[in-house]
Amino acid sequence: MPTPLAEVVALTDSERARLEGLLRAGSTPQALVFRCRLILRAADDDRPTNLQIAAEFRCDRHTVAVWRHRYREHGLAGLLDAPRSGRPRSFPPLATA
Repeated sequence: MPTPLAEVVALTDSERARLEGLLRAGSTPQALVFRCRLILRAADDDRPTNLQIAAEFRCDRHTVAVWRHRYREHGLAGLLDAPRSGRPRSFPPLATA
């Protein structure tokens, strides 16, 4: 069975600079860093497949496909965590002694 072609990720210079800036920032959540690294690798000139990227990042090829697709659909906003369903967390007020 032939392997389907991965979606092409083409980055402009400003998009690449923004992703690399997020990588360097110490306050960026690690999940977002992983996704930025993944997109930067997907946009490399050798046009790696999802399977190649998954092997390099030690993740599932479906994970690569999901983030590649979300970035193509929504840009940088697609790499952010989506709001979770359910009731928001509530914490009791701090007791002062």
